[in-house]
Amino acid sequence: MKQLSLSELRKEMEDILEPKRYEHTLGVAYTAANLAVIHGEDTEKALVAGMLHDCAKCISFEKQRSICLKHNVELSEPEKFDDSCGQLLHAKAGAVLAKEKYGIENEDILNAIFYHTTGRPGMSLLEKIIYIADYIEPGRKHIKGTAYCPENDVFTEARRTSFRDLDEALVMILENTLAYLHEKGCKIDPATQLTYDYYSSKLKLK
Repeated sequence: MKQLSLSELRKEMEDILEPKRYEHTLGVAYTAANLAVIHGEDTEKALVAGMLHDCAKCISFEKQRSICLKHNVELSEPEKFDDSCGQLLHAKAGAVLAKEKYGIENEDILNAIFYHTTGRPGMSLLEKIIYIADYIEPGRKHIKGTAYCPENDVFTEARRTSFRDLDEALVMILENTLAYLHEKGCKIDPATQLTYDYYSSKLKLK
């Protein structure tokens, strides 16, 4: 299948996503493109990955799970049975849809979509950009500080930091995400903790 053009992908997302989700998607795509320019990544790849990162958000948990199982995507036990995991599972299902429905063959783009909710140790430049852009895009609202930046709005600090040091921004975002999940009593995907441990250790070695 031929990959859809960026304008075609934009129209597809406008058609299938709720208005607020579509606005978020545009924010992620263009934030990712800006980060790509700063850090030397291909802007077209960043735009495509950003445009498609939430392409499975509009479908049910059951459908997301079905897509993953059909295409032999490895799922954790909670992802197989617990619909509260839909906030994470849409990334894996989205990577499948990006390839099967929208013609994306580039593995880096597919991985950026696949890991944009949890991250992973040893992320590629594009993966970092999409993960960070999803968090800092302009539509995101103020959130209180954590131990990493206790006095300031985390979004503001992460936005500033991301244009200087992606790894530092990753740690800031991951720490805040983990603190939020702990506070709310939500399940934490092991990949998120592993990613935080990996990059916080990496920063200490710099």
